[in-house]
Amino acid sequence: MASQFAPEHRKPILVAPDESLTGSVVLGATIGNILEFYDFGTYTFFAIQIGQAFFPASDPFASLMLSLGTFGAGFVTRPIGAIVLGSYSDRVGRRPAMTASFAMMSAAILALAVTPSYETIGIGAPLLAIFARLVQGFALGGEVGPTTAYLMEAAPAEARGLAVSFQPASQQIAATAGALVGEMLSLAMTSEALDAYGWRIAFLLGAGTLPLGLWLRSALPETLHRPEASAPVVESAKRLRAVRRMMSLGLVILASCTIFTYITEYMTTYALNTLQVSAPLAFATTLVSNAVGIGAALLGGWLADRAGRRHIMIWPQVTALLMTYPVFWWIVESRSAIALLGGLGALTFIGTVPYSAFYVSMAEGLPKNIRGGAFATIYAFAIAIFGGTAQPIVTWLIHVTGNALAPAWYMLVASAAGFCAMLMMPETAPPRIQSAAHKRSPS
Repeated sequence: MASQFAPEHRKPILVAPDESLTGSVVLGATIGNILEFYDFGTYTFFAIQIGQAFFPASDPFASLMLSLGTFGAGFVTRPIGAIVLGSYSDRVGRRPAMTASFAMMSAAILALAVTPSYETIGIGAPLLAIFARLVQGFALGGEVGPTTAYLMEAAPAEARGLAVSFQPASQQIAATAGALVGEMLSLAMTSEALDAYGWRIAFLLGAGTLPLGLWLRSALPETLHRPEASAPVVESAKRLRAVRRMMSLGLVILASCTIFTYITEYMTTYALNTLQVSAPLAFATTLVSNAVGIGAALLGGWLADRAGRRHIMIWPQVTALLMTYPVFWWIVESRSAIALLGGLGALTFIGTVPYSAFYVSMAEGLPKNIRGGAFATIYAFAIAIFGGTAQPIVTWLIHVTGNALAPAWYMLVASAAGFCAMLMMPETAPPRIQSAAHKRSPS
């Protein structure tokens, strides 16, 4: 790895990115990301139904845990996909890596949608479901790094925050789409029909996007070999230490982010299984929280282009820390629509803002020749270790403690760790943005 940080013997090229790339091109990259995260995240919303289809058990808790364990299996192959496809994006290009990732994801989601139930083919059903999740994990592991690198490289320096914010925003859009599909199916179908085949419809809708996604990705121009403004000359050893520090802090922040994200996405299952609310309200909970997360992610990126990266990471994170326990206490005590929709929606909004600023800061802090692979690998390991275990851990905590506030405890610990890492992150915004933010500061 150290050889990748050796000085590159070439003349600096001081050419800014073409601003025309920040329109339809960024939209194309974002839509592909939306479609992939819809496919991957839909599993969360139908964990109970999938458990009944592939993992029947006399104990509903055991069936749910087996289903969530299969969901977690998709995180095992994420680091492998990140290393393979992320490195491929740094050597060959962002576009071919993103296209390959999308094709594998769509094939896997189609396989999961048409796999017969345990009652039909026996042990083959859970084995096929697990294989599909492993392929999905590999594909998605190689998606985030190249896409984030692409969005940053396609944008002018003064709009990188907003451009990169479409990465976390697209994940929220995907989650919203999945929750909306779940809400519509829960309203249109009986509980028996939803359990029997309704969840398959949601997966088939995702698989049906394969032609559109491939067309969008194949039309994207390549950014890997486009010139970037040269960075200041730094000794190789110092540069290596700085990058290692950035990657270490990024791992902690991404772990915090993924725990926050997957606990909020777990709220449909939590509302149904723990709070015992109606299915329409349970799906609406995730729908509303993810919908406000879209605006929060874009707002975070927009603010990062005006106030710098660190301020937009730190202060909203403090606010989210202070809000977490009171919001969950309100939800558990009242179990009302206003608490589930309003309280969780507000917490999601505040808690999502910091991560757009972090995404662009991380991308800016990594050298271009390792940007896609390094970002993808850090993200994948954080997701594999903490994202894949978040929902089973929360389910287990609720089961062994009998306390419905267990998700708040886990979220608080994760958010506190993320906050500490954010405090140590360097400011990576272009000098003009840093100067403007300093002038607006009271100090």
